[in-house]
Amino acid sequence: MGRLFGTDGVRGVANDELTPLLAMQLGQAGAYVLTKENEHKPTIMVGCDTRISGDMLANALMAGICSVGANAVYVGVVPTPAVAYLTRKYKVDAGVVISASHNPVEFNGIKFFDGNGYKLPDAMEDEIEALIKNQMNGIKFPIGANVGKIKYRTDAREEYINHSIQSVNVDLSHLKIVVDCAEGASHYTSVEALKELGGNVVAIHNMPDGTNINANCGSTHMEEIRARVVYEQANIGLAFDGDADRLIAVDELGNVVDGDQIMAIVGNHMKAKGELSGDTIVATVMSNLGFYLMAEKCGLTIEQTKVGDRYVLERMKEIGASLGGEQSGHIIFLKENTTGDGLLSALHLLQVMVETGKPLSELASIMDVLPQALVNAKVPNHKKEKYMEYPEIAEAIGKLNEKFAGEGRVLIRPSGTEPLVRVMIEGKDQQMIDAEAKALADLIQNIML
Repeated sequence: MGRLFGTDGVRGVANDELTPLLAMQLGQAGAYVLTKENEHKPTIMVGCDTRISGDMLANALMAGICSVGANAVYVGVVPTPAVAYLTRKYKVDAGVVISASHNPVEFNGIKFFDGNGYKLPDAMEDEIEALIKNQMNGIKFPIGANVGKIKYRTDAREEYINHSIQSVNVDLSHLKIVVDCAEGASHYTSVEALKELGGNVVAIHNMPDGTNINANCGSTHMEEIRARVVYEQANIGLAFDGDADRLIAVDELGNVVDGDQIMAIVGNHMKAKGELSGDTIVATVMSNLGFYLMAEKCGLTIEQTKVGDRYVLERMKEIGASLGGEQSGHIIFLKENTTGDGLLSALHLLQVMVETGKPLSELASIMDVLPQALVNAKVPNHKKEKYMEYPEIAEAIGKLNEKFAGEGRVLIRPSGTEPLVRVMIEGKDQQMIDAEAKALADLIQNIML
């Protein structure tokens, strides 16, 4: 059995890889590890996205929490960043989100936050995993009045909306905004927050039924929102993913504005106002080369981490950075929340538009995006870290690195959450990099299957 925890919690097909039994065990082990230093009866907050398996897994998880003597507070369907924020606000001992983010409905996931709203370090995840593998050896299961109980709260999403509005209180009354909620956790919070700030909101994919989350919509399927922004003659489009911790925007011409571009726009605006700590943005190795060229031109420092918003966050905490994120749209405003936050990202971007009076297409031109090709190779989960052990693959990667040296770059990495090896090539010729990326992905897939 490989490591349970990936880059964003425990993920898998619900009721197959991620079973109610495993959810209960994660509740038991997680509650024990996260709260074992406490003298009081600990409390853990639990929220989920809209997928149908959320109820099944949340209830199993909370049964596990209660079985080790901790209490659970269930806040229902809320964005991931809401759980991070509310965990801190209510001073509970930990938070848990049941979500598989941008993945299809059959997947689900369980990710933990500590009492300060931060994702867990690897060592703590390893401790939780070891307890599960050792059949909960060492955990005491209380009886009688000492078992835990569940409290249900329906006001949590309003608290999160209020926090977001107070963090970035911007007048949106002159803007028409198309919002794609991905049939997910932002279907209420993002629409209500934008309306409360005066925005003229056109909401799409905001009728979740438990089975349609991320289905040809949201931040990983941008075709519809691009067309809708142009049709509506809107100022901007905002696309969230299933758990609303990421944002991808669309300008008034229908062009995609990704996480790198959003960070470039907001980062430079923050720098001009003296609000960007150390004039530094923390980004990952996946950020476009154009992002680094923009930083050089604008006098910004870019700190680079490996892929995963948790690693961005760790570096931000280490150096005291106020802004960091990923090309995929996970953007962290550390003074306001401790994880990627789609709604906060949207409000900050809208604030730049309002304060500068410039359309998003003009703001986005601060950065030239170099052509990128990203192709996924499907490989067995247990093999995905070992791709360089295959001589043919290692040789092909070496040749590509030589070919693109100085003209672009080649980045190969296993997915942290799916049975995939991702092949990314940047260069000047889109047709060439598309062909090379596909050829290498096909090679990896054929050899490793």
